[in-house]
Amino acid sequence: MKQLNKYLLLYLVIFGSIDATAQDIHFSQIFETPLLRNPSLTGIFSGDVRIQSVFRTQWNSVTIPYQTTSLSGEVKKHIGSGDDFISYGGQIVYDKAGTIALTSTQILPAINYNKSLSAERNMYLSLGFMGGLMQRSFDRSKMTTNNQYDGTMFNGGLSDGENISSSSYSYFDGSVGISLNAQIGANENNNFFAGLAYHHFNKSSKISFYSSRDQEMTPKWVASGGIRISMTNSSFFTLQSDYTVQGSYKEILGGALYSWKLDQNDENKYILHAGAYMRWKDAIIPVAKLEFRPLAVAVSYDANISQLKQASSGRGGFEVSLTYQKSKKINSSMEAVRCPKF
Repeated sequence: MKQLNKYLLLYLVIFGSIDATAQDIHFSQIFETPLLRNPSLTGIFSGDVRIQSVFRTQWNSVTIPYQTTSLSGEVKKHIGSGDDFISYGGQIVYDKAGTIALTSTQILPAINYNKSLSAERNMYLSLGFMGGLMQRSFDRSKMTTNNQYDGTMFNGGLSDGENISSSSYSYFDGSVGISLNAQIGANENNNFFAGLAYHHFNKSSKISFYSSRDQEMTPKWVASGGIRISMTNSSFFTLQSDYTVQGSYKEILGGALYSWKLDQNDENKYILHAGAYMRWKDAIIPVAKLEFRPLAVAVSYDANISQLKQASSGRGGFEVSLTYQKSKKINSSMEAVRCPKF
């Protein structure tokens, strides 16, 4: 009975998402998925070009694992005669979940305007937009329901009894965000950011596989913040957090990394980061990251502390990310007196 209840719960989690306004796809390494947090974080980094990819696999110990892959890119350019910048970017996400192969694909271009607020130090107010195509599908041949129970056993020849018009659908989705990024004191390496994003502002009603009714996308608010402070000449401390509200669902995710510069020259090519994040009442997430510029690799693991910890044996999700970040040799934004960065 205990084993049956475990798989019944997983069925509800997997199949219930066919017609639900549950939480969006998300990652634990929020510092490597800035566009998913807030489109106004596009271009908030040191350099001109950044490409990031994150892969996550979850619930391997309980069922067919959920697997999510993200790829994003950003380019920023200095515009006008002042210190303003404009940033262009894009986010692609592919997610495949559970027994019925519930798949979600997102292709989302983004644009962000970074307005300088100070002539003396880094201080930028940014307004960003992101919008594009969303597509979802599942494999109906792998779906089972209680209508296929003939009284003694499962019978795949019986109809599943569900009024599903199509096993796939697509719709347009949009997000908007605003953020403030500023230098702290005289040290340009000490800075903070704070932002607020409103996702799914168009509230698409085409998010149901069922033909009998429309299901409206629930908007999502994300409040983000972070601070970076130098501790010594060769180390610094970074704290970041997100607070997410989507319908009745709420999530708090935050943590800190301590960083050591492994080379003592001005290039700071090699940096080691270590620390932990926490998703409140859900997971503790140790993180390690190594920069060998222009590349960086980060790994993290969600140790499950939620009510599912017994079924999952405390196992959660593994993530690995790869980042490429570079400044152009000519006409670089880094040559400007100031640029938005974190």
